[in-house]
Amino acid sequence: MTNNLCTETGYISLNHVGEQLCGDRVEIVDKENENILVLADGLGSGVKANILSTLTSKIISTMLAGGMPIEECIDTIASTLPVCKVRQVAYSTFTVIRILENRVAELIQFDNPAVIVLRDGTRYNYPVSTREVGGKQIHESRFEVMENDVLIAMSDGAPFAGVGKEFNYGWQRDNIIDFAEANYHPDNSAKYIAANIVDECNRLYEGEPGDDTTVAVVRVRARQSVNLVIGPPADPKNDIKMMNLFFAKEGEKIVCGGTTSNIASRYLGKPLIPTLDYFDPEVPPISKLQGVDLVTEGVVTISKVLKLGEDFLAGKDTSADWTSKKDGASLIAQKLFEKATDINFFVGRAINPAHQNPDLPITFGIKIQLIENLAKCLEKMGKRIKVSYF
Repeated sequence: MTNNLCTETGYISLNHVGEQLCGDRVEIVDKENENILVLADGLGSGVKANILSTLTSKIISTMLAGGMPIEECIDTIASTLPVCKVRQVAYSTFTVIRILENRVAELIQFDNPAVIVLRDGTRYNYPVSTREVGGKQIHESRFEVMENDVLIAMSDGAPFAGVGKEFNYGWQRDNIIDFAEANYHPDNSAKYIAANIVDECNRLYEGEPGDDTTVAVVRVRARQSVNLVIGPPADPKNDIKMMNLFFAKEGEKIVCGGTTSNIASRYLGKPLIPTLDYFDPEVPPISKLQGVDLVTEGVVTISKVLKLGEDFLAGKDTSADWTSKKDGASLIAQKLFEKATDINFFVGRAINPAHQNPDLPITFGIKIQLIENLAKCLEKMGKRIKVSYF
């Protein structure tokens, strides 16, 4: 990479009330020097719309990633997809956000609400030129991106929210910009920003969306490392080696597990100070250790983090409560899901005698499995992961 920036993407969809399938589709392609996000909105709703948007987003993202010009993408879509007999309209509307080398944004927009760009948390009016391609009015933009730029694409379910209910004419683009500006925080992840806007749409629809509603966000941010150590090494002789490597890494430090925290405390020559604050009855309290950003219990806390991550990825947890909670699992989630772009796990393979109690359902294998599952989950969020075993 030519700079210390990276591109983070996240999206959330609401289905049209009564529909099993969403008529909007987001396709993301991450390549070495470019990131492409395509949001397609199929005509109508339900199965037909789902097929149209899926084909449109797949064709455009695959062809653009292969270096094809937009004219060829549009010709291919027009000749591949069926035409609506009633409206004589083919396929679906679409928005393309393409970030090249984390330096330049290219937008290609056809009939979807215009992409909103926030720079330093406020509206940025980017240049737009319009041309006709295959009989369609295509809006194109190209501009240099800066750290913390947020690009918000949406299907027309978003500005349509609240029509005839809270607003006569829906949630206009200017209202959405005001909302995004008011809720902006430089640390909010792309997925969190998308979820926040979709939640508001759902509220305006009174929980019964009159259209498929999708918000997809691309955020340009600085790379940030977080390092997590859990479990003592299989051979106690490696305690110092593991701690040397862990503390030598740049970025925030999280220590998980009682034995591991004691090893870190001895290594740093600082006292481990337990707290007795139960912010969540299911999550053991955290401790404090000078030189470490966060000290938590091990397996129980990490299982909770994994559950939060899986729900967040599946889009079940649009409210993302953990972003403001203070228990150990929520604090780890904030660092791993929101802050980190690069995560290093240091995993000790020692068998914890406490876990050998037959009354406890925890085995050594569970800890390793938890970390492996969490690593996979974080990779799906677009994080760079490295796991080292000791």
